[in-house]
Amino acid sequence: MDNSGPKKTCCESIRDFFTSAKFLIYMGHALSTWGDRMWNFAVAVFLVELYGNSLLLTAVYGLVVAGSVLLLGAIIGDWVDRNPRLKVAQTSLLVQNSCVIVCGILLMVVFQFKEQLVELYNGWILTTCYILVISIANIANLASTATSITIQRDWVVVVAGQDSSKLADMNATVRIIDQLTNILAPMLVGQIMAFGSHFIGCGFISGWNLCSMCLEYALLWKVYQKTPALATKAGQKEQQQELKQLSPPKDLENGQSPEESSQPLMNETSVVAKPDSPKQHGCCYQVTEPLRTLKAGWVAYYNQNIFFAGMSLAFLYMTVLGFDCITTGYAYTQGLNGSVLSLLMGASAVSGICGTVAFTWVRKKCGLIRTGFISGVAQLSCLMLCVVSVFTPGSPFDLSVSPFQDLYTHLIGESTLPEADHSLTSILTGGNTTTVAPAEEQPPLQSYMSVSLLFAGVIAARVGLWSFDLTVTQLIQENVIESERGVINGVQNSMNYLLDLLHFIMVILAPNPEAFGLLVIISVSFVAMGHIMYFRFAFKSLGSRLFLCCSPEQKVETVDSPSLPTTV
Repeated sequence: MDNSGPKKTCCESIRDFFTSAKFLIYMGHALSTWGDRMWNFAVAVFLVELYGNSLLLTAVYGLVVAGSVLLLGAIIGDWVDRNPRLKVAQTSLLVQNSCVIVCGILLMVVFQFKEQLVELYNGWILTTCYILVISIANIANLASTATSITIQRDWVVVVAGQDSSKLADMNATVRIIDQLTNILAPMLVGQIMAFGSHFIGCGFISGWNLCSMCLEYALLWKVYQKTPALATKAGQKEQQQELKQLSPPKDLENGQSPEESSQPLMNETSVVAKPDSPKQHGCCYQVTEPLRTLKAGWVAYYNQNIFFAGMSLAFLYMTVLGFDCITTGYAYTQGLNGSVLSLLMGASAVSGICGTVAFTWVRKKCGLIRTGFISGVAQLSCLMLCVVSVFTPGSPFDLSVSPFQDLYTHLIGESTLPEADHSLTSILTGGNTTTVAPAEEQPPLQSYMSVSLLFAGVIAARVGLWSFDLTVTQLIQENVIESERGVINGVQNSMNYLLDLLHFIMVILAPNPEAFGLLVIISVSFVAMGHIMYFRFAFKSLGSRLFLCCSPEQKVETVDSPSLPTTV
């Protein structure tokens, strides 16, 4: 090797970094997530404002978004696998930003002419506008899902090459960007709406997405030019030829063998669409193709050796122990005001960033699979504080009060609720009022010990949670063959949304604060089940070596599978 060449200066090294594909990926992701976070925060506020301070439209929007990803996640992932990387990234980028721009303009029209729209055709024009906003916003979210799959789950892997440490660092950096934008973006758009108006807020978001779309498009093209490996999806032609030899078309009509079910969906689709197949010209065959793709995606996900690792991550979504509207609503019933909650959310974000930093350090010391095991133990240990909070002074937990009392009250059609009702339903759905009573007007608590322990456990558990999330993400990246990355990550998103929906249903069935302790116990139980699944995966992969924290040079962490690469 010739070392006689001149060494790079500091300025040249800095220039090379800022023009590298890795940095350009970070820049594009930061722009994308900033716009996403602003829009996700603002659209909820806009829908509440438009519907008279009721959360009905927001709830409908959330249900439509979750249901769409749940049903279409595998199909979106398969579309990502079946098309060139640049085409997928550019198409999803254009569709996502265009839909947000259109939604912003439509909302501006509604805010400006709402009184006139209410009077037209008995309000049906306004209702149509609501439907259009929710539908277009849902399309934007589906396009965002495709962007996330192709950039975070595929492009990042290709840019990192075969360097597992570089991939871990890139994943951690991407997650830190997520955490920071999750704090700063809503603050910015919130200040704009507070000191300006909702009309100005809509215009700002539309303008941001227009500018951001052009910059992201240019950044994607630069990354694509700097990384030639993105132009091809390795092994597709060879795998297709092998599958054609192993599987005659007539056999596909009668069912698939276990060997075929583990092959990439790309290959299955190409075989089914061969000219020799008589079914490809049938109308029914074309109509049912998405259903076959959906089924094949879930089967492929089940057949992965990282199935239990992916399921363990999905189970962590079945929890009320997060900083969402449910936890915020419960905090208000316990006397915490908005100022305290904002500080707690900031502490939670800092804890999440610490988790991403800890991930890279622990992975280097103990290996990837062990990092997930350690993160799971850390998260569960911290969540024990939440379980303890259920039985400490100040907790409203009371098994003598039926958890379905509030639901039953609404179902039987009572027109009024008890005067002292502060149920989560009244806070999350508006109840029989249009505004939420401020925390200062609620009866003072005898002790804040319970709610303090609850949030201490939630915040501390974020370190283990984000470290575990990064572990499973990298396991999927490294152990799923390239031509199946899209569909497997699409199904993983669907599983996450499914468990997230179940946790909202759980709150709807037991909305009163007296039952929140029961929800906490159920949530911790699901988290524990998720980590038990991961332990099964880790022990199967490493055996007794799971408990031996060896150096990176000594560790051998491979997922035993004849059909998947063993790069972990």
